[in-house]
Amino acid sequence: MAKKEGRSANSTAAGESDGTAGATSPLSSEIPSPEAVCDDPSANGYVVWHRKHLRTDDHLALARAVDEGDVVCPLFVFDPSFYVESGIACDARVRLLHEALASLDKLYAAVPMRTVTRTGEQSREHVAVATPLEPGASNDRSTSPERSPLHGAESPGLTFGYGDPVALLSRFVGRGWSVLTMATPTSRYGQRRDERVRTVCGDAVEFVSGDGLVRGQEWSRTEWQSHVEEWLHATQHAPGWDEHTVTRLTIENGVTPAVVDDSFGIVPEKTQVPAGTHRAATTQLQSFVDRLPGYPANISAPQDAREGTSGLSPYLNFGLLSVRQVYQHVTEHAPSCRGLEMFTDRLVWNMHYNQKLVDWPGWTDRAVNPVFEEFNADRHDPELVTAWKRGETGFPMVDAAMRCLRRTGWLNFRMRAMCASFFVHILHQPWWIGADWYHHHLIDSDVGINYTQWQSQAGLIGKPSQRVYNPRKQVRDQDPDGEWITGWVPELAALPDQFLDRPERTPLAVQEECGVVIGEEYPRPIVEFESRRELFWSRYERLRPKAAQRLGRPAIAKRASFSGGYGAAQAIAAEYGDPDADGGDTQLSLAEVADDRAAVSHRDDSTTRSEGHPGETGSPEEDEDGTTRSESEQTTIGGFD
Repeated sequence: MAKKEGRSANSTAAGESDGTAGATSPLSSEIPSPEAVCDDPSANGYVVWHRKHLRTDDHLALARAVDEGDVVCPLFVFDPSFYVESGIACDARVRLLHEALASLDKLYAAVPMRTVTRTGEQSREHVAVATPLEPGASNDRSTSPERSPLHGAESPGLTFGYGDPVALLSRFVGRGWSVLTMATPTSRYGQRRDERVRTVCGDAVEFVSGDGLVRGQEWSRTEWQSHVEEWLHATQHAPGWDEHTVTRLTIENGVTPAVVDDSFGIVPEKTQVPAGTHRAATTQLQSFVDRLPGYPANISAPQDAREGTSGLSPYLNFGLLSVRQVYQHVTEHAPSCRGLEMFTDRLVWNMHYNQKLVDWPGWTDRAVNPVFEEFNADRHDPELVTAWKRGETGFPMVDAAMRCLRRTGWLNFRMRAMCASFFVHILHQPWWIGADWYHHHLIDSDVGINYTQWQSQAGLIGKPSQRVYNPRKQVRDQDPDGEWITGWVPELAALPDQFLDRPERTPLAVQEECGVVIGEEYPRPIVEFESRRELFWSRYERLRPKAAQRLGRPAIAKRASFSGGYGAAQAIAAEYGDPDADGGDTQLSLAEVADDRAAVSHRDDSTTRSEGHPGETGSPEEDEDGTTRSESEQTTIGGFD
């Protein structure tokens, strides 16, 4: 994301340092004890630390704080570690987050309750300062005639902090507060941050498991499906505002979403980005109910999918809506139809992939099956990577999809999977480079879905089924009239539709007549598809028996986190593994397979090699290509759809 020249952050947002961890706000002196807020020496105070569950309904940590506490301080901390030039989130996703936080501020401000607002060293009380907003009403702090979604409520409801979250939370704990936060699947920095919080704050902080995922069990997949179904149908966790006398503390310190947005020069360039408000999320959910009957027919073709899919994934990712809220709303209000069944299945798959990240946070950085740890690493070609990122590969379906991703931050599942397959299987590039590119640009990028799907599409797990997408076939199947392609690759607009799957085969006379010279206006293919596909298969199939065998090891089976549990992994190892290959090094030497050009049997354009898929939830299904689908081909809601 962009950062303003010469500024790390606006001084108003940063506050002062009290020696704990640099510029972190609010200061200890600005944080009252729970006893001081309630004027009660036995008052019990909870900080509700919001991170990704940016809502007030179906929020177990908040519900518990309201039920058990005398005073509650809802808190979000802007962590400067995420606001750097090499930040992994594009400005459009950051802006959507900021809008969601301003919207959450208004939700809290709209709750009629006793409120204590502290500004600097002064405290003032407001009793029943807010009433629920009527549709179309505004509780905006902005004085601009045009309401900005970055501006929160006129009377604040949410405390915003800035700086190291661990330092700030420790200040609250030092003043006698306990901290409740929703447990969230995370990795990399987020995992290290959470461990630091546990170390510094000890028993004063609790990560509340309220998202339906299984934590703390040796094998999370034991009766996982029934656990998830029970959670989806259970009563939502609503805060009992009317049942308990609780005071809300809000600390005003100059930190707001608008200030932080301006301080770091967040200037989104993407178009068609949804509004990051709870009202927009609810409106999208309600409109999707009406569109659900047409869902099955409109999710694969990218031109249709923009309106045909739910459009809920950004809101699920940041937690403006919970999976359970969406599930219960559509099952209650949508007509019984195939679309409803398909969509609710995909909500379960959302949880399935996030369960994988809970079970093994290493999905973001390491191959789940160590046999594939460095697959393609020795073939890294920056020029091929750049062509893929820019949408200049000479494969129109890939190029249209990659340009759409950069411009809008969105792709439907089939296009995401196709481009991932092309990157790993045809360009032979390391999977993690492509996964990070997606995660940077996708408005809805869910860590638990993006990285597990990339590994699944790349074939790094060791399952007996693997798909290689043919982007030329996708043109014929999903965009036969070229509407999608020519919209994103306008240099091909004058080319007759019948040549859009392979422009390089357009007769020269036709190229001259329509003014589209392949190799000039549009590039020739940067690789030869068929030979690269065959080379991938020859390399991959040398490793696959050893990878299948490795799944029999409990540690690797836990990483893979099949919905069928350890039994599914053992079944794959027993039927497809090579016992003689499961010793010594963690993988075959890549040098052994790098130049293997052995002939392999012919594959048709469906390009799926499937030998069954034991132990996974459900049975294989047929997609539009007529090819067997396994776990890696299932679509999900909330990140990879």
